[in-house]
Amino acid sequence: MKEHHMGKKWILMMAAQFSVGLLCAQDLKKAADTLFQKELNEVVVTATRNERKLGNVAVPVSIISQKTIQQAASLRLKDILQEQPGLFITSGFGAGVQMQGLNPDYTLILVDGEPLVGRTSGVLDLNRLTVGNIRKIEIVKGPSSGLYGSEALAGVINIITDKSYDGSGQVSARYGTYQTVDLNGSAGMRFGKLGVQAFINHFRTDGYSIRPFSVERSKLPISRTTPQLQLNMPLGSRTTWNGSVRYNHEYIKNEITVTNNGLSTVSNGRERNRDLNISSTLTHQFHKNLKSSLRLYATRFEGSQVLNTNNGAGYDDYFLQQFYRAENQTDINLRKNISLTAGAGYIREMVNSNRYDDKNSRKDNDVLYGFMQAEWKPVSSLVLIGGLRYDDNRLYASAFSPKIAAKYTFNPRFSLQASYGRGFKAPDFRQLYLNFTNTAAGGYSVLGALEARETLAQLNAAGLIKQFEDDYGKLASLKPEFSNGINIGFTAFPLKKVQWQVNLFRNDISNLIESRLMAVRVDNSQIFSYINVQRAYTQGVETNVKYLVGKGFQADLGYQFLQTADKDQLKKIKEGNYYFTRDENNFSVPLKRSDYIGLPNRSPHMATVKLLYEKPNQSWFVNTRAIYRSKWVVSDRDGNGIYNKQDEFARAYVLLNLSGGYHFRNGIRLQAGIENALDHVDAINLPNAPGRSFYGSITYQFKTKKK
Repeated sequence: MKEHHMGKKWILMMAAQFSVGLLCAQDLKKAADTLFQKELNEVVVTATRNERKLGNVAVPVSIISQKTIQQAASLRLKDILQEQPGLFITSGFGAGVQMQGLNPDYTLILVDGEPLVGRTSGVLDLNRLTVGNIRKIEIVKGPSSGLYGSEALAGVINIITDKSYDGSGQVSARYGTYQTVDLNGSAGMRFGKLGVQAFINHFRTDGYSIRPFSVERSKLPISRTTPQLQLNMPLGSRTTWNGSVRYNHEYIKNEITVTNNGLSTVSNGRERNRDLNISSTLTHQFHKNLKSSLRLYATRFEGSQVLNTNNGAGYDDYFLQQFYRAENQTDINLRKNISLTAGAGYIREMVNSNRYDDKNSRKDNDVLYGFMQAEWKPVSSLVLIGGLRYDDNRLYASAFSPKIAAKYTFNPRFSLQASYGRGFKAPDFRQLYLNFTNTAAGGYSVLGALEARETLAQLNAAGLIKQFEDDYGKLASLKPEFSNGINIGFTAFPLKKVQWQVNLFRNDISNLIESRLMAVRVDNSQIFSYINVQRAYTQGVETNVKYLVGKGFQADLGYQFLQTADKDQLKKIKEGNYYFTRDENNFSVPLKRSDYIGLPNRSPHMATVKLLYEKPNQSWFVNTRAIYRSKWVVSDRDGNGIYNKQDEFARAYVLLNLSGGYHFRNGIRLQAGIENALDHVDAINLPNAPGRSFYGSITYQFKTKKK
C-alpha cells in the first residue's frame, strides 16, 4: 500500500510540474531556432554507422552532451547513465546497464565505435570507463545487430571521445566523501599536419561500509588510471588516418569477512584488471559520392584475483580475453535521395582462464560477417531504411539479422517513426567452455556446452554417474539468443519551447540460454550445463518531455512503464494446476495470472526529473536530478519456482543528486554537489549505492594562441 501511494504522489508531482511548465512556456517569446531544434540538427553516427542529423534518424536515439556530463559532475560512465530515462544500473558482477527490461548481457558498449571486452557473467562494468574525455554519448534503443552483430540485442551505447587538435585543453581535480579523488588532464594540438590529443585520468577511493562497525567494506578501495592518446593525420586531400591507444589499469584491495557459527574467516588479497584498446582507421574519399574506410582494432582485457584467508585456504582467478577485428565499410550516395552502406569483416577472439580448465589452455573463435544498409527518401518528409547482417561463426549456428525503419515528418512540429529489428547474442566462452566445481558448496559442477557431453560420457564410463536428467537429451551446440524488437514512437513540439517524445517497444526473445541439471554423481553431487530453452518478452512505453520554463530554466521529465514475462511460465499459469502459492489463510491455491510478476530485478515504473537553471551568460548554474524506481522482485520467497506477489521485493526509492557551479572568465570553473541527498541506503539490493556524499571540484580550461 505504501508503494502504491508513493507512486501516485510521484506521478502527481510530475504532472503538476509539467502543467506549470506549459503555462510558463506559453509566455516565452517565439524563436525559430529553439534549443530542441538545435538538438535535432545534432549529427549522430551510431544509429546508421554514418553521419546523420538526429532529426532524420528513424530509430530511437538519445544524446548525452559533454555539457550535460559536466553539469551532472559525473565521474564514471555509471554515474551519468543512471540518470537517463529507461536505463537502470544493475549491481551484480559490477555496474551493468539494463535497457528496455533486458539484462546487461544484451547491450553493446562501444568506445568510438569499437567494442569493449572483459565481461563477468555477461556484465561489462561501467565503472571501468571515465567520462573525463567524453564529447558525447549516443544511445540507440532496440535490436541493432543488423549493424553491430552480437550483444546488440537490446541496443547500443557509443561513447564518443573528444578529438580536439586546436591547442585547447584542461586540468581538473575533485575531492569528496570516502576520500574519493579524481584527477584529469587533457590537451590537443597539431604538429604540422599531425594532430595529437592526449588525456589521462586517475581515480581512487577508500571505499565505504554501509554496515556500521563492519571491517568489511560494501565498496572496496579502488585505484584506476586511464591514459589515452589519439592521432590524426591527413594523407593528401582525400585520405585521412586516425589512430587511438587507450589503457586502463584497475587495482582493488579485497578484505572480506565471513562469520559462521561464531567463527570468522577473514580473506585479504587484491584484484587487478588491465584493459588495452588500439585502433587504426584509414579513410579515403574516392569521389564526392563514394567513401571507404579500413578499420583495424585490437583489444585485450586481463583480470586476476588472489585471496588469502586466515584458515589457510586461498582463491586464485585468472582471465584473459583478446579480440581482434579487421573491417571495411563503404558509403555510397547512389542518387541524391538514395544512400548505401556496406561492409565486411573478420573477428578473431581468444580466451585463457582457469575458469575454463587451465589458464594455459587457449579457447578461440572466428567470425566472418557482412552487412548492408540502404536509406531512401522518396519524398522530403519520408525516410525509409532497410538493412541486414550475416554472421558466420565457427563455434555456433550462424545468425541473420535484418532491420527496417521508417520516419515520416508530417510538419515541423510532429514526426512519427517505427522500426523492426532482429537482434542476437552469441553464446559466450563461459557458456561454451566453463569447467567449474564448487567443493565448498556440495561439490556441484558447471560445464560449458561444448565440454559437457564428452565429460559426462567419460564420467559415466568410469561408473561415477548415478543418473541422467531429462535435459541431458537436449545437450547440443548452442544457438544464439534472438530477439525480435519493435519500436513505434513520435516526436512532437506542442509549443515552441516544448518537446515531447514517446516510444512504445516490444522485444520477443527466444533461445534464451539457461543452466540446467544434467546428471547426478554417485556421491549425489550435481552436474549442470547450458542449453537453449527459455522464451520471454519485455514491453512498455517510454516518454520524455523537455521544456523551457523561463529564460535559463529547463526541465526534463522522463518515465518508463515496463512489463516482462517468461512465456513458458505464462502458458503453464493459463493451463492451471502447475504453479501454486498461499492464500491469506496459508492454504495452497493455484497461481492466478494477476499474481504473476514476470522477470526478476525489473521495476514496472521508473521516472526521472531534471531541473536546470543556467544564468543566460552561463557564468553559473544549479542542477537537480531525481531518479525514481518502483519496487522490484528479488527472491522467490515461497519457493514455487516463479515470481509472484507473495515473493520478496526491494523497496522503491528516490535518488536525489544536486550540483552547482560557477565559471570565471579566466577559464576556471568551480563546482560542488551532493549525491544521494536523501540518504537512501539498501545494503542488500543496492550495495553500490552509498549514503549521502559531498564533493567539490576545480577545473581550468586553456587554449594556446596560434602563432
